[in-house]
Amino acid sequence: MKKKLLAIALISAMAASLSACGQNSSESSSAADASENSASESNSGSESSEASEDSSAAGESDMQYVIDKGTLVVGITNFEPMDYQDENGEWIGFDADLAKAFGESLGVDVEFQEIDWNSKILELDGKTIDCVWNGMTLTDEVTSSMETTKPYLNNAQVVVVNSDVADQYQDVESLADLNFAVEAGSAGAAAAAENGLNYTEVQNQAAALMEVAAGTSDAAIIDSLMAAAMIGEGTSYADLTYTIGLTTEEYGVGFRKGSDLAEELNNFFAESYENGTMQQIAEQYKVQAALIEQ
Repeated sequence: MKKKLLAIALISAMAASLSACGQNSSESSSAADASENSASESNSGSESSEASEDSSAAGESDMQYVIDKGTLVVGITNFEPMDYQDENGEWIGFDADLAKAFGESLGVDVEFQEIDWNSKILELDGKTIDCVWNGMTLTDEVTSSMETTKPYLNNAQVVVVNSDVADQYQDVESLADLNFAVEAGSAGAAAAAENGLNYTEVQNQAAALMEVAAGTSDAAIIDSLMAAAMIGEGTSYADLTYTIGLTTEEYGVGFRKGSDLAEELNNFFAESYENGTMQQIAEQYKVQAALIEQ
């Protein structure tokens, strides 16, 4: 009888143990399933969030960015007749006046910010400025790094020397022994390099002219439009003149790569040319002969 009772007790204990194991296994399986479902939902949410961010980035409008902040920041250098300051410190010039009119069409203020011309692409991509609008030559580097407008002005790089020696420098071969001052990162610097000339890079074209006037450089290479406005009789550099042209080129305005503002400005240029506003501003700053039909 005792043996029978002991056997029954052992069987009961084993049954209870098996039942408990089955329950634990079931609970463990359920917990694992819940964990997997939770991870799946989390991954799905993350993927959805990333897709949303990618979609947002892809659809981002540079024009809307400028409109939302209410300011178009224009990167410039001191470059008469394109961008320069009047006696009150206000930025004026052919480019400056057009930029103000464009800002008005967008419903935003325009802020002019002087930049190191050699760092213009970094400034643009870093969003410290919104465009480069400063008599900018449409070089391969510019068009590959920026979203640019159609050309709106013709230009050339010209050699500037003292008037009393100008007759000695009427062709490229005669320039070989001269020391030139050129703006760093400019089309003038590129022209000097392409022609194998000796040159020193300075901050801007105005500084290049100062070098020649002071006698610290023999010559400078600057934009023809600047030369027409800043040197010769009746200017601050009456003793300087320009001789030969080294290049022919075109000006454009640059925005961040992919920016929709470039096409918006193309439309603005076309309208301004059609209604005569562009020609009027060009005549004010004496660059009408260089204007390109829009």
